Amino acid sequence: MSDSYTVVTHGLWGGHLKNALFAAVVGFLLCWGAFVLLFWNEGRAVQRAQTLDRGARIVNPINANQIYSIYEGKLVYLSGKATTDETLIDDMFGVTVSNVIKLRRVVEMYQWQERQQSETREKWGGDTETVTTYTYRKIWSKNLIESSEFKQPQGHLNPSFMPVEGNLFIAELVTIGKFTLSSSLVENLNNYQHLPINNETLGTSQIQLSEKKIHLNYGSYYMGENPAHPKTGDLRIKFEVVLPATISVVALQSNSYLTAYTTEAGGEIELFEYGVVDVQTLFKNAQWNNVINTWILRLAGFVMMFLGLLMIFGVLGILAAFIPFLGYIVGLISGFIAFILALALSLITIALAWLFYRPLLGIIFFFIAAELLFLLKWVPRSQSTQNTNPEQPVFESQSVLKSQKPNLTSEAVVPQKVNDLEAIKF
Repeated sequence: MSDSYTVVTHGLWGGHLKNALFAAVVGFLLCWGAFVLLFWNEGRAVQRAQTLDRGARIVNPINANQIYSIYEGKLVYLSGKATTDETLIDDMFGVTVSNVIKLRRVVEMYQWQERQQSETREKWGGDTETVTTYTYRKIWSKNLIESSEFKQPQGHLNPSFMPVEGNLFIAELVTIGKFTLSSSLVENLNNYQHLPINNETLGTSQIQLSEKKIHLNYGSYYMGENPAHPKTGDLRIKFEVVLPATISVVALQSNSYLTAYTTEAGGEIELFEYGVVDVQTLFKNAQWNNVINTWILRLAGFVMMFLGLLMIFGVLGILAAFIPFLGYIVGLISGFIAFILALALSLITIALAWLFYRPLLGIIFFFIAAELLFLLKWVPRSQSTQNTNPEQPVFESQSVLKSQKPNLTSEAVVPQKVNDLEAIKF
């Protein structure tokens, strides 16, 4: 079920110019943030790579069922089954589960959601007309949606609070063999599985949360009249658990605890994967994850730079918007220039960072950035040269050349023309 609401607004050129100037300031800050992010990311990537290289050389494979004092304070690798003897309880619903690492309560409420789609039309004189369509539909959401912020709240009201919220219960002591996992390693155990609720559990969870009825629906709780026809404010409540599983770990051995190991490079090593994974693969996957994260942050920095430059150049588009088509052309040109500049500046920033660690790669990045800036500078000049000094090739026949009298003052020119003709011929 969904409906829509349309609003038409008109904007004056002066107001757009004021907003564009403010956006230019924000764009400058965004570009500065991109510089910081890109530079920091390269330093982080190098440190992480050095940390993993160092760890791969000093790691010691051990047996999870035996604690060796000679490996105290050293980086170790082991694999085994992560287990716990604790019982986790959700008192609100009376759910009790033994020998599980985590118990999670997931709550969803049936609510109205607002989506908007805008289309802006430019007019002569720089004014604009914006048509915005607000669409409303009901969805299941884990978060409370504030309907008071809707453009058309009437008829689309959501409850003002969640009668029941999600919760997470974690075992305090999780072991692998004779070793205890650190809290950060336990956080990585997120292989959740659905925990079906039975009638016995339902009988102990008759709580007074609201006037809505609570009953079972496909192994989960449902608060409402009819799960087949949900109404605004109805709740779906399910439980998920993390069961004991075989894992492989690289960490610091501190007595009987496994925790993060700090290398000479200053980085930490605490690797984890499900299943029995050999130590070489663990480090290889960690290096690959470092590469992926580095490129993701590089892309994020480039996008920040590009958007910042677009905001700065947006002032030019507003100034040219007196004529709608001219404003569109200026916007396209500004977008192209912003893209090239963002790419060049991003590469320069990356090169500056790499010069501190690997000068050869830094020089390569500088060279690529210089080529991009040269391209940006050369394109307008080449176009103006073609417009003002068009070359018109003249093809003269040999008979015409023979009929012309030689000019003593241009003896060096005539052989050049002959050579040009011979080149064209061949």
